[in-house]
Amino acid sequence: MGRHLLFILIAILSISDMEGRGYAVIADSVSRMPLPSASVFDRNGKAIGMTDNKGRLPYISPNDLPVTLRYLGFREKTINRVPTDTVFLAESANELQEVVIESKRHKILHILAYVREYSTLSTYTDTVFLFREKMVDYMVTPDKKVRYRERLIPRVLKSESYYRFTNADGLDSVSSKCNNHFSWSDWMGLVPSPEIPSALKGLEYGTDTIRGKYSPTEIWIRNGDRMIVDVNVLADTASRKWVPNLSLFFRDRLDFEHFRVRFNYTNLAGDTISPTDIAGYTFNIESNGRGHDMFRFNRKDEPFFVSTFGEVHILDKEYITVKEAKKWDKMKLDTENIEIIEPADAPEIQPAVKELIARVNSIDHNDARLGLALDKRMLVSPITRRHRQHFGQRAFTLLKDLTGITSYKARRNLNKQWNTFRKSQIQKNQENIGE
Repeated sequence: MGRHLLFILIAILSISDMEGRGYAVIADSVSRMPLPSASVFDRNGKAIGMTDNKGRLPYISPNDLPVTLRYLGFREKTINRVPTDTVFLAESANELQEVVIESKRHKILHILAYVREYSTLSTYTDTVFLFREKMVDYMVTPDKKVRYRERLIPRVLKSESYYRFTNADGLDSVSSKCNNHFSWSDWMGLVPSPEIPSALKGLEYGTDTIRGKYSPTEIWIRNGDRMIVDVNVLADTASRKWVPNLSLFFRDRLDFEHFRVRFNYTNLAGDTISPTDIAGYTFNIESNGRGHDMFRFNRKDEPFFVSTFGEVHILDKEYITVKEAKKWDKMKLDTENIEIIEPADAPEIQPAVKELIARVNSIDHNDARLGLALDKRMLVSPITRRHRQHFGQRAFTLLKDLTGITSYKARRNLNKQWNTFRKSQIQKNQENIGE
């Protein structure tokens, strides 16, 4: 308890020092610790910046108001004026259900997640804005002796995209499709087991900062059985271990101007972390030259920039056998019948993005004109929304119903029970004959 009080005292003093210098800070309402890399969205739903390593807000123009402050694992907050003091965010109460291993044969952890991303491709004359929602899954092998190649990159099960194209004159059009792929989200996956800093081992509460070659590269925040790891990938080449699937993109023709990723872990046991403890992660990437020579709508000599902000919410986890994992991998999913399930702690979609969704959903693709079809999500009542959140707690059950895996397991269990009953009856008959 003494360490916890000292931890809070240091946090309060650090916030007071920042306020004395005129900085606005985003902080945890309970621990009072500043929150690094909290995201700031403007009135149009566009990510305009993040807090720095000390939780300090970037410059906010009055034209951006109202702005929304967001930090994965905390309830978002909308403010109508440029803040001059500390803004506290409350931790989200949403908890993942405990994962139970049914038997020693269940060695693969199947993880289901909801992804929300905001990406922008811009040149001096044109802009493409993308809002996308996805259902993805991963396969993790906690026991490395198991002969199965784990999949830490998300596999897309269902995806809904909404594009807005804007030219230099301010004219725009919308669509659900785009011929060019510029988002970074499909490359952002889970990471192997990271090593907890020695300064945090044995502690229940604490924080530690690891400095890179140029600036702090990792900020670790421990709060009981929870851990937040905020990583500045550009601070040191060693930080690329957190994004192993993007290592090939660090080359001369592609410049990363901003690259932050944050992982939330929960239900930690001791001083180790593994992908099985993941509760969610976010990423914010800004690059110059993404997909060089791929785009046709801009001139060859015109530079273009890409930014992607994404947040991944873990919906469900379950242990399965290697045989079942291989069945999942080979299965062709009926994406039309798979529903995108929002988790309970997913923030409300900004009004500007809702308007984009409504415009895209109102397109009549049969005769290429605008129709009057309404976006069904605009009609969801609070009761229905809670109902969908309840579905999220048993998301794998719904998904297995659609894929047939539930009925497959039911038939398998029925056959197993029948064979057991049959053998027992044969044995009883033989015993009766012997008498």
